[in-house]
Amino acid sequence: MALDQSFVGRSYPPTEPYEVGREKIREFAEAVRDPNPVYTDPEAAKALGYSDLIAPPTFVFAITFKAAGDVIADPQLGLDYSRVVHGDQKFAYSRPVRAGDRLTVTSTIETIKSLAGNDIIDVRGEVHDEAGEHVVTAWTKLVARAAGEA
Repeated sequence: MALDQSFVGRSYPPTEPYEVGREKIREFAEAVRDPNPVYTDPEAAKALGYSDLIAPPTFVFAITFKAAGDVIADPQLGLDYSRVVHGDQKFAYSRPVRAGDRLTVTSTIETIKSLAGNDIIDVRGEVHDEAGEHVVTAWTKLVARAAGEA
């Protein structure tokens, strides 16, 4: 069943603040095997003009995808999560994510399409810091596979 087009443009309340910790940044950099010292060594980050460690560009996926969970769980939308696969991800940064940031995410449904029986939904996550300044916008594409697909 196709998703309701009237949900396009719907925004969900901002998430509770997520505090970005140094160890989380280090762990993420290690997990993605990125040896850049700005992710692990505060002095290396400061030498490049940052106030503290910065996070790898894909670090915010964890918090923006969690925020997209509000969209996924909306019973009125009717998305069958058991059929969902992650289709695409992109980011547009105003500045890097830094250790100590307290970030909130506001999710908005940008588009809903049906293609070959699949529902495709694009969710935009606007990430702001505690001062309300924009940090990054993340776009997540979710594909709910048509019934009957393996």
